[in-house]
Amino acid sequence: MVTTQRLSDRFGRVATDLRVSLTDRCNLRCSYCMPAEGLDWLPDDSVLNDDEVVRLVRIGVEQLGIREVRFTGGEPLVRRGLVDIVRRTHDLGVETSLTTNALGLARMAEALAAAGLDRVNVSLDSVRAETFHQITRRDRLKDVVAGLEAAQAAGLGPVKINAVLMRGVNDDQAPELLRWSLERRYELRFIEQMPLDAQHGWSREGMVTADEILMALEAEFVLQPAQEPRGSAPAELFQVGDGPGTVGVIASVTRPFCGDCDRVRLTADGQIRNCLFAREESDLRAALRAGAADEDIAERWVVAMRGKRAGHGIDDPSFLQPDRPMSAIGG
Repeated sequence: MVTTQRLSDRFGRVATDLRVSLTDRCNLRCSYCMPAEGLDWLPDDSVLNDDEVVRLVRIGVEQLGIREVRFTGGEPLVRRGLVDIVRRTHDLGVETSLTTNALGLARMAEALAAAGLDRVNVSLDSVRAETFHQITRRDRLKDVVAGLEAAQAAGLGPVKINAVLMRGVNDDQAPELLRWSLERRYELRFIEQMPLDAQHGWSREGMVTADEILMALEAEFVLQPAQEPRGSAPAELFQVGDGPGTVGVIASVTRPFCGDCDRVRLTADGQIRNCLFAREESDLRAALRAGAADEDIAERWVVAMRGKRAGHGIDDPSFLQPDRPMSAIGG
C-alpha cells in the first residue's frame, strides 16, 4: 500500500476513517430519523454499483491513507452485494465494520464474518417491546435481539450498541438498557440526538443531554472514567463498577469532538461529505462515470477535505440543518 497524499484539512486534522453509505433505504421508521411513511428514496441509477463503491474505497485506501471503513445506510443489510463488498474491502487490508439496525443480521452474520467483517454497531434504543415499537414503528425487537446474538456468536466483536434517548419516550430507560447490555457483554454507547431528522423537528430543549444521561446512570451504577485513551473516538468511556464492563456517552451536541475528527463520508450516490453536518458535497460519481483516472478522483477528494470547517456549529445562531437526513448521509 503506497499513500501519495493525505486527506488533511486546514486545521491539521487528517481523515483516516471512511464511512460508506451503501443505501438510503431502511426497513425501520424511527421517529427521530424519518416520517412514518418513509422518504423518497434515491433513484437506482444514481446509487453507486458494487464495483464503483469498491473502486472509491480502494482509491481512499491506496492513495489517501484510509485505514478504517465502516459501512452504513440507511440500512446496509438491505443492500444486495453487501457480503461481496465487505470481502473486497477486507482484501485491501483495512479494518471493516458495519452500523446496522440488525434486522436480518441473524441470517447474515456468519457470511459477513467469513467475508472479513471485523465488528458491528447495532442501533437499539429500548429493550422494551412496546417502546421499541413506538420509536421504530415496527414490532421487530425479537429480530434485533436475534441479530445481536448471531453477531456475537460469529465473532463480530466487540458488539456495540448505539442508543438515543428521547424525552418522554425512553429517557427513563438508560439504567435498564445498560444492565441488559452488561449481562450480554455488549458495549453500550448513548448518543445525544442530533439535528439530522428528515422532519427538521429537532430542538436543543427537547434533546436529552450527556449530563442527564450520566446522572440517570449514576443513580444506579458506580461509574469512573475508563483508563483507555480516547484518541479520536467520540465516546467518553466509563468503567461500570469494578468492570470489566464499560459504557460510553457521545456528546455530539453539548461537548463536540470536532477538533479530533478523523472521519470522511461517502454517500450512496457518490458524494463526499467532509462533515456529518456539511451543507456542501463533492461529486465523485460524475468523475468516476466520466472515466476519470484514480489520481484525478483522489485529487478531487483531497480538495473536498480542504474545505472542512473547524466545527459543526450547532451552537451558532446561524446553524442550518443539512438538507439531507441521516438516512441519506450515512452515519
